[in-house]
Amino acid sequence: MSSKQKDDQFLRVLTSKDVLVLSIGAMIGWGWVVLTGNMIKTAGSIGSMLAFAVGGLMVILVGLTYAELTSAMPKVGGEHVFVFRGLGATASFIATWFIILGYISIVAFETVALPTVLEYLLPNYKQGYLWTIAGYDTYLTWVLVGSIGSIFITAVNYLGIKFTAFLQLVLTSLIGIVGLLFIGGGLFNGSTGNMEPLFSGGIEGFTSVLIMIPFFFVGFDVIPQASEEINLPYKMIGKVLLFSVILTVVWYILVILGVARALTPEKMDSSSLVTADAMVAIFHGSWAGKLLVVAGIGGIITSWNAFYVGGSRAIYAMAKAKMLPEFLGYLHPKYKTPSNAIILIGIFSALAPLLGRQMLVWLVDASGLSIVFAYLLVTISFVVLRKKSRKWKGLLKFQQVVW
Repeated sequence: MSSKQKDDQFLRVLTSKDVLVLSIGAMIGWGWVVLTGNMIKTAGSIGSMLAFAVGGLMVILVGLTYAELTSAMPKVGGEHVFVFRGLGATASFIATWFIILGYISIVAFETVALPTVLEYLLPNYKQGYLWTIAGYDTYLTWVLVGSIGSIFITAVNYLGIKFTAFLQLVLTSLIGIVGLLFIGGGLFNGSTGNMEPLFSGGIEGFTSVLIMIPFFFVGFDVIPQASEEINLPYKMIGKVLLFSVILTVVWYILVILGVARALTPEKMDSSSLVTADAMVAIFHGSWAGKLLVVAGIGGIITSWNAFYVGGSRAIYAMAKAKMLPEFLGYLHPKYKTPSNAIILIGIFSALAPLLGRQMLVWLVDASGLSIVFAYLLVTISFVVLRKKSRKWKGLLKFQQVVW
């Protein structure tokens, strides 16, 4: 193999543990801290858990498709490769652009989420008024927190996938420890009586929660984006992907249970950050709420970190397929990362806080639909490739067809 060929290859260094925390960290962001109370008030305690169980099953079915495709086609770019093999170049171009839009929008939103969440710990830190966009005042210190955070995440991703995976492991472990403390406290110190009403809003309330659920699980698809960097048997990659989705479904259901047992509906109505206040109620101290918010910040960073990985690899794959400028397909000779693609995402991310919070909320709302549409194209591609195989005989036959 020539030195040039070696320079153009990713390093296969990610272990099963690295892959697991990359996926789970992407899916468990900040939403479990801010939205759990709203879901309970909308569908009731049992109603919202049931909605998550049903919605989680739907996501697991999509995950099964991704698991099979990733095991059969462990190539950088994920959806780009899957849809290209199944539906051709035009559909692949559309699907990958939708994924990139979704990933970069989430990265930009996390840049705004970090300084916003910091207000819970440091209420008066916003100083230096700049301007107002869509009714939201933007301050210099607020912008700096987001932009500096973005520069840090860009540097982490630039320096190599193992460095990225280490940060993901540390912060996902923090989230897990605090989350288990919260869930355990809710089970033993909470009250079953607080869970009333068990169901609320009827079928409309249930559906309102159900339609939110796919957006809580965006992130497992980062694994196929980085599949050329995973040092596992191909079939194992798909199994780890599926396991990460199942664990995340269980996580969200248990968080809902913990909140429902800790706070009455009346206390949820008067709370600005329900999950943090539930932690305070369980352990009878403001320190507990701050600890949970710190874990929530960890969730922001893990999600932020993972979507840098996914977005940069998707851009790199498109550039290598000559669908984007060639310089975006550059692989750093030392760190073996798509460094130019990472820098491009970093620029967008660092500038995002200047647009204010409301502008980015609108962008993320639009991007959620784009990601779901990309999932649809992947599913259609899976069906097409399966038909091409004529006789379904498992992974080996499928690999023969797609290659």
